[in-house]
Amino acid sequence: MSAEVATLAGGCFWCLEAVFKECRGVSKVVSGYSGGHVANPTYAQVCGKKTGHAEVVQVTFDPAAVTYRELLQVFFTIHDPTTMDRQGNDVGPQYRSAIFVHSPAQEQAARQVIAEFTAEGVFPAPIVTEVAPFERFWKAELEHDDYFARNPWNPYCAAVVAPKVAKFRKKFIGNLAKA
Repeated sequence: MSAEVATLAGGCFWCLEAVFKECRGVSKVVSGYSGGHVANPTYAQVCGKKTGHAEVVQVTFDPAAVTYRELLQVFFTIHDPTTMDRQGNDVGPQYRSAIFVHSPAQEQAARQVIAEFTAEGVFPAPIVTEVAPFERFWKAELEHDDYFARNPWNPYCAAVVAPKVAKFRKKFIGNLAKA
């Protein structure tokens, strides 16, 4: 397998991790922080809104099984890319919509997908997703790993994460990993 990496920010990383772990061609999903200026930040620091970091997931995938464009289509379906620094009740720059690109090809694909969705009027408001060069990834604390899988009855998980996972399963049934 010739693996590639995508680094995506679309609100709480628990939501993104839960969805991308079920996606065909994805071998690893790691929650963390990116896009800021503080080295090795903690969750508390990132939530304090002064690190510049967003909650992100790093998705390792096999481009022969799932393309970067397909991952971006999933990404745009499971979060609201039209709200600046917020996803639902989660507010702050750590919840911004961002794509941290690892190559010129990823940047081109991200900008094309955004342009296509804009031209098609997929969203009722302009897409505000930041497209920026990937610089550094800081892994989140261990308690964030597999959070939804370990805490499905947590009120946040039941109200916010579970509906996003269900939406992914319904819309992208062909992209589900084989059980």
